[in-house]
Amino acid sequence: MKTASHFGPQLKSWRAMRGQSQMDLALAAGVSTRHVSYLETGKARPSREMVAVLTKAMDLPLRARNQLLAAAGFAPLYTETPMDGLTLGPVRDALQFVLQAMEPNPTFIVNRCYDVVDANAAGRWVLATFTADAGKCAAPVNMAQLVMRPEGMRGFIRNLEEVQRKVLGRLRRDLGSAHVREQRDDELLMEIDPVLKALGEPRLPVETLPLISGLNLKRDSIELNLFTTIATIGTAQDVTLQEMRIETLFPADAATRTVLAERPPLASRLAG
Repeated sequence: MKTASHFGPQLKSWRAMRGQSQMDLALAAGVSTRHVSYLETGKARPSREMVAVLTKAMDLPLRARNQLLAAAGFAPLYTETPMDGLTLGPVRDALQFVLQAMEPNPTFIVNRCYDVVDANAAGRWVLATFTADAGKCAAPVNMAQLVMRPEGMRGFIRNLEEVQRKVLGRLRRDLGSAHVREQRDDELLMEIDPVLKALGEPRLPVETLPLISGLNLKRDSIELNLFTTIATIGTAQDVTLQEMRIETLFPADAATRTVLAERPPLASRLAG
């Protein structure tokens, strides 16, 4: 386990990412600015309670709070329960209800790495219809890899640059901010970074960008114009649940609404 000597640099880094000065954090946490300074430089050692107070004051994700506790030499405060764990049975039931209720709008449950954990029938239809070669898509199906790889959806996304900037940029920010990363995080970042670098700076000025990011798909005679909404479990006190995202694709025009409502049944080769 890491000692408290790792805590100070991580605290300082997170404070900077949150755009807080030492005084801002001190006021939010109800401590002195000097104490925050001493914690960051290693002159003072934090208690478990102080780590909890500071991470709450910075509104950090639960995973980051656990990582800062570990850096200070303490055990994690928040559980990270496998999605198939017995205690998450009621949550799984609720998510299934949401997936079914959103039909015929494609809806996906994704984790922090954008792996598809589950999808409704409409979502599976979209994956099967607009994936070039499902046999080459290793499990778990990953949304970021689908928009990057030729065997995925890349060739059928008409607004590819916009989608890659949105999806890859968001995942890069989420994974890159972690001070302790897992092997899968690093593997995804190694694949994402060259794509984002090749995209360069946006060519369109900010004022010309659409108000809502869309996903425009076309394969043969099937065309979909969609926009995305993302929902989370707002009161989650478990790392796994907090990192779950419910992503729903809604029709942006009447033609797309008709296609989704009248889509033919199709068993997805990507379904687990």
